[in-house]
Amino acid sequence: MSPIRRAGELTELGTVLGVWAHPDDETYLSGGLMAMAVANGQRVVTVSATAGDRGGDGDPWEVARVRRAELSAAMDALGVEEHFVLGYADGRCAAEPGLEPVEKLRALMEEVRPDTILTFGPDGFTGRPDHRAVGRWATQAWMATGMEARLLYVACPVGYDARWKEVHRRFDVFHPGLPVETPVDDMAVHLTLAGEVHVRKDAALRAHRSQTEGLRAAMGRDYGEWWRQESFVTAPYRLTRSYAHILAA
Repeated sequence: MSPIRRAGELTELGTVLGVWAHPDDETYLSGGLMAMAVANGQRVVTVSATAGDRGGDGDPWEVARVRRAELSAAMDALGVEEHFVLGYADGRCAAEPGLEPVEKLRALMEEVRPDTILTFGPDGFTGRPDHRAVGRWATQAWMATGMEARLLYVACPVGYDARWKEVHRRFDVFHPGLPVETPVDDMAVHLTLAGEVHVRKDAALRAHRSQTEGLRAAMGRDYGEWWRQESFVTAPYRLTRSYAHILAA
């Protein structure tokens, strides 16, 4: 089956719920998808596990306040009216004990009743521990609900890392051995943003100023090309089953 490539085809995803680790994850990885889905009249909800309180200098409470405000402005730019922050400690998701985060996400999923859930796969896309933990929480919560919603993991198309390798090395984007690349024909969604959607995502990323301004300045015109594509794969059954033993514990 060919991947979804155009705005009109995104209606297949129905109500979309994104589950991410930090404010700006949702915009970098799915900003265009969300904007297009909203324009289609679809319901879009996004949740961040943390407020990103370690994503800047100074008092963590003030950093978190700034990043929450930036998230709100970014979602306004994309037209997303429902966005939440769970409030877990930035950089500590992997150490969070128990299943409380899973239960919170399960309850949110049962309230929203999404047709599609977007999140990180087991490698966390970049390898960051918070990303890996949040992807695990979302997968476990999805399994616990028993919903037939589609679970999609953010993906990287073949050739992407080769094109941007120097950027990835310079800014330490990916952990060693990552990203894992996937042929486009094996993806569930593969979007190349252009026109108004590209402009709106750019506006949303500008709203995340504390996280994006330096990188934008360093990359110049290349910055808008770097995030132009958004890709997702269907969560493999064998990987989702690997989380089952945690639910049973």
